[in-house]
Amino acid sequence: MKSLILILIFFSSSFILAGNIEIAENETETSTVTTSPPVAENRWYYGGNVGFSFWSDYTYLGVYPLVGYKITPQFSVGAKVGYSYINYKDIDFDTHNYGGSVFTRYRIIPQIYLHGEFVYFSYERRTFNLINQPIGNERVWVPFLLLGGGFSQQISPNVWAYAEVLFDVINDNNSPYNSGEPFVSVGVGVGF
Repeated sequence: MKSLILILIFFSSSFILAGNIEIAENETETSTVTTSPPVAENRWYYGGNVGFSFWSDYTYLGVYPLVGYKITPQFSVGAKVGYSYINYKDIDFDTHNYGGSVFTRYRIIPQIYLHGEFVYFSYERRTFNLINQPIGNERVWVPFLLLGGGFSQQISPNVWAYAEVLFDVINDNNSPYNSGEPFVSVGVGVGF
């Protein structure tokens, strides 16, 4: 199926450590406030995407864990690995696809961000003869350069809802997606 809109659920977490504040009393009944050296915010975050799609003749399941690093509060970089399983019932074909990516993200304001991602993914596809009979399978590596952005809205202290739209600007001939077709993600982020 060439036309595919992925709906992904994004789970990510980040850990923030704060400095401890202690109040000490000495023998003369005066008190002083001392603080331990400040601990910097942990800039690493972890998470990923889980995608799924079920149609009458098509099933898609995908898992894409990620790790990221906040260079500044607005700018981060990271990497993902991914695996997807696809079943085409109408042509009796199962495929296992895998690959990885590196990404950057820049928050213009806390709710709006720009996203760029280079993806290199291996797809298994069925080959056919001249009379459209299946004759085998072949595996191809496909590059993508996804550019776009998204909107995220905080819904509780550590939970965000988000929507993201990315477009592939390489449009490789072996891509299973149509040229100009958007990659749409909608979901919930934790600690994002």
